Amino acid sequence: MTTFEGSFSAPELGRVRIGLVVARFNDLITTRLLSGCLDCLSRHGIDTSETSTQLDTVWVPGSFEIPVVAQHLARSGRYRVIIALGAVIRGDTPHFDVVVAEVAKGVTSVARDSGIPVIFGVLTTDTLQQALERAGIKSNLGWTYGLEALEMASLMGVLTSL
Repeated sequence: MTTFEGSFSAPELGRVRIGLVVARFNDLITTRLLSGCLDCLSRHGIDTSETSTQLDTVWVPGSFEIPVVAQHLARSGRYRVIIALGAVIRGDTPHFDVVVAEVAKGVTSVARDSGIPVIFGVLTTDTLQQALERAGIKSNLGWTYGLEALEMASLMGVLTSL
């Protein structure tokens, strides 16, 4: 039996190009997620500087707009992995449920249709406090999303060589 796994320090990661799609709505949360994600990528050898040729960041109005931009990035053929960062916090109306469901379906569809992994870094919380805890007060899930992206980029590199 052959086992295939991604790595966080594979040599080809130095040439990987990553697309980030970040929702501006709830930017108190999303900027923290982005910061954690960039910290992770940088510590694992990805150039995150302003002049980086490895990383492109696209800001969108809200999480609902993430899938269409992720699809555009995936279709460009420039990226081995895309990271979607957003935060949807439950309110008093069913709007939360609609947005969360459509973003999740949209991101999944982009990944499945394009063959490019899209990391689902959209927090879905009941309260602002929960979102803050996940974006840096207790831990920063942005770091985790960065690790997931590196692992998937590496794994896709391994699988394309089959």
